[in-house]
Amino acid sequence: MFKQLINQVKQWSPAEAVSAHCDGPCGVYDPASARVTAEAVLSMTKKIIDLNAGAGDTATANTLSRYISIKEKQAHETKEHILVLWTDYFKPVHLEQFPNLHDTIWKATKLCSACKVEVSLQHAEELMAAVEEIHNIFWATKGREVAFVKAS
Repeated sequence: MFKQLINQVKQWSPAEAVSAHCDGPCGVYDPASARVTAEAVLSMTKKIIDLNAGAGDTATANTLSRYISIKEKQAHETKEHILVLWTDYFKPVHLEQFPNLHDTIWKATKLCSACKVEVSLQHAEELMAAVEEIHNIFWATKGREVAFVKAS
């Protein structure tokens, strides 16, 4: 009986159809989050390379483990930021405008994974370049030129 009543109310006063581009329709997207975390990956990679891990003392081992932990976490967060743009912001019209978008995102997320498991300055720098490319594509879809400014 309750279902019948609900269906009757829906017929008399149907709800307006709504849509959202993501789970939370805030409409706020910005690749800056990916830039910040990718830059942290690059910074931690440089610090790991510069650290004299051969010293063998506990303080150095502790510092090394902290750098590695931060690098891996930031690489994972970079991947999440990129994937949110990919799954929630970019639409088919953007693929038409930028046919390399699939490949650009795929390569960037693969670089995030590589930066998690390696200590590679080359991959960390390539990740920054990939994030910059995504930044440029993102802002081009909005018809704006926004400088890619690094914090360090």
